[in-house]
Amino acid sequence: MSADQRDVTAATSRAEDGSIRASEHARAGYSKRNLWSGSLFGVGLVAFIDEAVFHQLLHWHHFYDLSTTDIGLVSDGFFHALSWFATIAGLFLLADLRRRGAFWQLRWWGGVLLGAGAFQLYDGLIQHKVLGIHQIRYVPDLLVYDVTWGIVAVLLLAAGGILTARTRRSRISVG
Repeated sequence: MSADQRDVTAATSRAEDGSIRASEHARAGYSKRNLWSGSLFGVGLVAFIDEAVFHQLLHWHHFYDLSTTDIGLVSDGFFHALSWFATIAGLFLLADLRRRGAFWQLRWWGGVLLGAGAFQLYDGLIQHKVLGIHQIRYVPDLLVYDVTWGIVAVLLLAAGGILTARTRRSRISVG
């Protein structure tokens, strides 16, 4: 734990009246952790939605479509486990932030949207196009699916970037 984080924890625990200044001080000291917690949760959430909707409900693709259906189903299981690992890690960080009185809801939601958008962009560009391990849907014209996938990613990233910019550490007076 850094000296700044120890000071934040001490300042927060001394503030018995729950003053806003102590809360802002704690949030400023744990600004990155709020962002990481939200980002991990966002990655896990969007990966879960992708797997539940496109893999299981619509049967459009598996995580790995370059082999047999059985291998595709196993790859979906690993993908599902990884998405839940990211979600749970984000929630553990969130619980720690709340315990320390350092949870910054707006910054956390910014992280959720950034994580979701980053996953969406990575999935659409790297997995679909560069590696070619699966496509969104196996139809003759993929352009509308690829463009929609990319637009959603950019919108999520933009919204997350706006929320994150609104919660920059420099906006909080820590002294």
